[in-house]
Amino acid sequence: MGVDYYNMLKVDRNATDDDLKKAYRKLAMKWHPDKNPNNKKEAEANFKQISEAYEVLSDPQKRAIYNQQGEEGLKNIPPPGSGGSSRNGSCGSTSGFNPRNAEDIFAEFFGSSPFEFGSAGSGRPARFHSDGGRFGGFGCTDNNFRTYNDRKPPPVESKLPCTLEELYTGSTRKMKISRTVVNAGRQTQESEILTIDVKPGWKKGTKITFPDKGNEQPNQLPADLVFVIDEKPHDLYQRDGNDLIVNRKVSLAEAIGGTTVNLTTLDGRNLSLPVTDIIHPGYELVLAMEGMPIAKEPGNRGDLRIKFDVKFPTNLTPEQRAGLKRALGG
Repeated sequence: MGVDYYNMLKVDRNATDDDLKKAYRKLAMKWHPDKNPNNKKEAEANFKQISEAYEVLSDPQKRAIYNQQGEEGLKNIPPPGSGGSSRNGSCGSTSGFNPRNAEDIFAEFFGSSPFEFGSAGSGRPARFHSDGGRFGGFGCTDNNFRTYNDRKPPPVESKLPCTLEELYTGSTRKMKISRTVVNAGRQTQESEILTIDVKPGWKKGTKITFPDKGNEQPNQLPADLVFVIDEKPHDLYQRDGNDLIVNRKVSLAEAIGGTTVNLTTLDGRNLSLPVTDIIHPGYELVLAMEGMPIAKEPGNRGDLRIKFDVKFPTNLTPEQRAGLKRALGG
């Protein structure tokens, strides 16, 4: 048969009109070029094929011809106005089936685009144009399609708690979700595992969006599912932007006579940091490039800042007092 329109829409040969409409809505939303800016060429090709498949299978005459003769039979359909077509087209073609503009079909289903392409000030074109489809050029007009104004509900947000170690080194998270979908007008449950690649340096509040992975209601588009990064508290480190902060208590003797700070970094390295300066109120030891990775500056990191709290003795013997005075010149 050549091209398989049923497979394009992922429906069986007994699919009803409702099945076709649901399949088209789902796939058109997935493959619309404005939703695939990083893969636009493939998206445009798939988007046109989906639209062409829907146009053929949703028209009783074209579907009957296709079922009996395949795509070759569609090439012999009389042109609009010759008395042999079931549609009132306006392509002006002289022979064969000419698919309509894919964006026209999309607009009739969704009204204004849910991606807001072509909106005022967006700087993007209202639609893409094709040089031709499998059976000829796009651009025919047709008024026999119904218009669907399916609304998209607000996105569903869920927290994604991450340890500071995961946000330091990056990690891969697998999230199993269960959601409601509508098949042939009936609501059913389906499960899916989503993969989230947590990038080094991501901060609390970072959002990861999975389009159309929320619950679906009749006559509504599926909601987007959004995961929001949340930071779990750490026993040793606190995060301040791209910096890491450690609070360390030292005795008065260590503050004056020197000390060594031993730390295990978030990626498992051991640091031994000698402190030879006098530790005074407000003193910080700063290690450059030992803080959090900076997500937008690969290879760059914030600082590690060690803040000291000097613990003074609560009482001293007369001998200790005298010794301190002599040592400090008091």
